Amino acid sequence: MSTQDFDVVIIGLGPAGGTLANLLAMNNLSILVLEKEASIYNLPRAVHFDDEVMRVFNTIGITKSLTKKLIINKGTKFVDEKGNLLLDWPRPKVISENGWYPSYRFHQPDLERSLRHKLKKFEKVIISQNSEVYKTISHKNYSIIQYKNLKTKQFFSVKSKYIIGCDGANSFLRKQIKCEMEHLGFEQRWAVIDLILKTKKINLPDRTIQYCNSKRPATYCRNVGKRRRWEIALKEDESVEKFFDSKTLWKFLSQWVSQDEAKIERKTVYTFQSAIAKKWRRGRQFLVGDAAHLTPPFMGQGMCAGIRDASNLAWKISICCKKGHNDRLLDTYQSERSSNVRDYINTAMKMGELLNSIGGSKVSDTVYMEKDGSIKMNSIKPKLGKGLGDLNDKNRGKIFPYLKINFNKEFDDLFSCYPILITNKKVSENKLKIRTYSTIDIPEIETILKKFNSNSLIIRPDRFVLASTDKNDLKDFSRFYLNQIFAL
Repeated sequence: MSTQDFDVVIIGLGPAGGTLANLLAMNNLSILVLEKEASIYNLPRAVHFDDEVMRVFNTIGITKSLTKKLIINKGTKFVDEKGNLLLDWPRPKVISENGWYPSYRFHQPDLERSLRHKLKKFEKVIISQNSEVYKTISHKNYSIIQYKNLKTKQFFSVKSKYIIGCDGANSFLRKQIKCEMEHLGFEQRWAVIDLILKTKKINLPDRTIQYCNSKRPATYCRNVGKRRRWEIALKEDESVEKFFDSKTLWKFLSQWVSQDEAKIERKTVYTFQSAIAKKWRRGRQFLVGDAAHLTPPFMGQGMCAGIRDASNLAWKISICCKKGHNDRLLDTYQSERSSNVRDYINTAMKMGELLNSIGGSKVSDTVYMEKDGSIKMNSIKPKLGKGLGDLNDKNRGKIFPYLKINFNKEFDDLFSCYPILITNKKVSENKLKIRTYSTIDIPEIETILKKFNSNSLIIRPDRFVLASTDKNDLKDFSRFYLNQIFAL
């Protein structure tokens, strides 16, 4: 059992693991991805992501292939048993500050293929499928990962600076490093039925509908192509086998679609839960995505949260691999992400209560009443939690908007791996020890600085503002914040 060295070992090659691996690979790190399954699971699972996540996919460079297989999501309506509208959550077809539409529907195997295809272009990335991790051993400066090839029955041991568990709700790594889950109160069994329509001539909604009902709440999703999904709450003592009996199931679905009009692609049962790990990190081992938190699906934010985790952690791990381990920097991963994901979980739980007809339509602070009395909701945008930067800085933690510069180049490409400083001052980059772009170099920056009402900004690789200032002397300003990141 020989030992090979890597910068990072990732356990799990779902959307979160695939995204994280790509972001790390962009920083020229050596990466081993261990995936238990032999191949991509070719049936639907996650079906939604938002503009913030699409921006991450654009950073990776997979949007060109992916957009051909997406549809723009029009939003969600909550209706009562009589079909009366209780809450409308529209997703306008308008490009957001992230440079993309607010909401998309997708087929998860399409996304996973795009992520894996991109990974194959990096020489320092190894993907090992049929690989089950059975032990990790943590040392001060590295960890040992022991795994078994399920096909050949061979055992392997590798050495890595960091281990990251993207291995889902039943995470091996979470159990291995003994991170307990804090359960937040929502737990309910739901049947999930994915159908493929046999014809396009069918009168089904073109958006998500949440059917609020105290006895049998249900969700309908308009997915890509001819795919449609129904999620149906099961009663506590209800037999899954009995509910999935063909006659019983089609009788329930008959209010929307008949057996002549569609075929069942997949049927399964999930226990929708709300939970968050108390610790997302132990030493050099980290949890990402469902390994760290579980979100009820009523907002479509489960996978999105995992992609945001990956975006936050990737650049911090990369800097530690290149510049030296920095506990203070790595501690900010959980502190910045946990409060953000908790806001999504809490809102999804309130939506679940509305669905079960035990809660009202005030599911978030973004709910408002129109002049005609209808109740609508804007998408929530939870802040970045405590971590890097000064909480008193009015711009710290805000999303830095997507920007196209001359010849249609993307400004995002300039800070995908390291922070940058933008300013309307004339400065010497060498003195500041940070890559700097001024309004003289890129005139389009002026508009952004005015938006933030600031003369200078430091922007993080995950597209958040780290700091802002109106001071003329940027040397001390940049040194202070770079010390937080690089431990200068």
